[in-house]
Amino acid sequence: MSVIEAPRSQARPARKRGLNLEKWGWIYMRASGVVLLVLIFGHLFVNLLVGEGVKAIDFGFVGGKWADPFWQWWDVAMLWLALIHGANGMRTIVNDYTNPGTTQKVLKGALFLAATVLIVLGTLVVFTFDPCPAGSPADLLPSFCPAA
Repeated sequence: MSVIEAPRSQARPARKRGLNLEKWGWIYMRASGVVLLVLIFGHLFVNLLVGEGVKAIDFGFVGGKWADPFWQWWDVAMLWLALIHGANGMRTIVNDYTNPGTTQKVLKGALFLAATVLIVLGTLVVFTFDPCPAGSPADLLPSFCPAA
């Protein structure tokens, strides 16, 4: 009588020591998701429910809102968290559906580049926005701008 042995599995590879980026990416997704919920619902509440509601949202509303540093930082935090959160989610999808190699590196590089460009441009727009530029014709300026 012969003995049938179960196939032997290979030993697990030793755990790498050091920074576990996947773990920190997972933690970031949960933490940023909670913070984004607060930021987004605060944004919607102020823009849609306070004051005159959605009909009041125009160039002047945004100009007045971004005149306050609090709202500038609120919107920039929302922008940064949302873009990094989305890019990290897309990175996870790239990891799941591509094999390690050139394609994966190109896709991850494109994600990093797109997120970086959008974060830089969005931040510049928020902090350099001037609804009353000097030297503009008075008939083109919003009503809240002081007459030159």
